[in-house]
Amino acid sequence: MTDVVRTYLELTDPTAIRPAAAPRIDGELRIDRIAPPDGTTNRWFYEHVGAPHQWTDHAGRTDHDWQQWAEQVETWVATVDGARAGYYELHETDGDSVELAYFGLLPDAQGQGLGGHLLTHALGRAFAKRHRVWVHTCTLDGPHALSNYQARGLRPFRTEVLASP
Repeated sequence: MTDVVRTYLELTDPTAIRPAAAPRIDGELRIDRIAPPDGTTNRWFYEHVGAPHQWTDHAGRTDHDWQQWAEQVETWVATVDGARAGYYELHETDGDSVELAYFGLLPDAQGQGLGGHLLTHALGRAFAKRHRVWVHTCTLDGPHALSNYQARGLRPFRTEVLASP
């Protein structure tokens, strides 16, 4: 069994965001906020984006729990020609920070530059709310997750080794 390495990254200067190139997709890309908050949408993305990466920490949430969570975060969904492609959730964690709590693409949307584009959007939105944005990723996440965060300007500030799931 291989240990899991979790890396925490942050960005404290919006001018340090390095925007991604335009995604290589055919069709209309939209990134829309889910309003009003809808726990069913958050659960769907958590399950479908997270399944390949062993996202299981919230598998036991009830419908009520998911709705409560959705009301605490700002959820944005990317679609291509109306089909779901990915999402992110912003969670205001303290007076000065926003956590990029969840971020990811569905498997069919990967490999087209959409992740960098969506992350650029997420960082811009986070800085509209607070002065610091942070996120954590781990070695179970997609193979390009850490490099995407770093390519957009986020810098590691802590790592930890976790036992294998």
